[in-house]
Amino acid sequence: MRSFITLRNQDRDPLPEGFAGPDIRYTKALVKTFLEEYTQVGDIVFDPFAGFGTTLIAAEEMGREGWGLELDPSRAEHVRPILRHPERLLLGDARRLDQYAIPSFDFSLTSPPYANFGDNHNPLSGYIELGDYAVYLADLGTIYREIAKRMKPEGRVVIEVSNLKGDAGLTTLAWDIAREVGKALTFEGEVVVGWEDGYGYGYDHSYCLVFAKPS
Repeated sequence: MRSFITLRNQDRDPLPEGFAGPDIRYTKALVKTFLEEYTQVGDIVFDPFAGFGTTLIAAEEMGREGWGLELDPSRAEHVRPILRHPERLLLGDARRLDQYAIPSFDFSLTSPPYANFGDNHNPLSGYIELGDYAVYLADLGTIYREIAKRMKPEGRVVIEVSNLKGDAGLTTLAWDIAREVGKALTFEGEVVVGWEDGYGYGYDHSYCLVFAKPS
């Protein structure tokens, strides 16, 4: 796969009014690009932060078996009627992945909830629990140690993420996630995605970090 690709930041199913606000979902085009590269028809695809179901919906459209975990009940309720197999979207906390009956998978693609330096609530808890940036990264490490156990031997994991520019300065989120997840999985490199319509967070690109199961 090329190390730099360009996509339009469009191609999303509409959301109901109750979810109004900036649409920060990645696109179906991104999902399909990576599914074409790393999977085949019938493969199992897993998203530990399913959100509005983009990974699962695109996987089903391409003949893959999409499984996901989502913390927010309202999002899960929105997505399930769209899926051909709604039972494969589980309501739960990715930090407790070992508690859920998710099959071994061929491929995982997600974009986790983002955190900034200076945050004092953990986005992995839905911003309910206290927890600083270090806690957030440690929790991601816990999640991906469990994911490493669930991966098939030739499987791949892709995490779409950006560094963040804000009033408080730069948060090197992409680099920090690569380093933390790289303790559990083998980091193979990154694919830079240039977004023709802009991305946000002070950038017009994001990174898709690619990991393999340790040998």
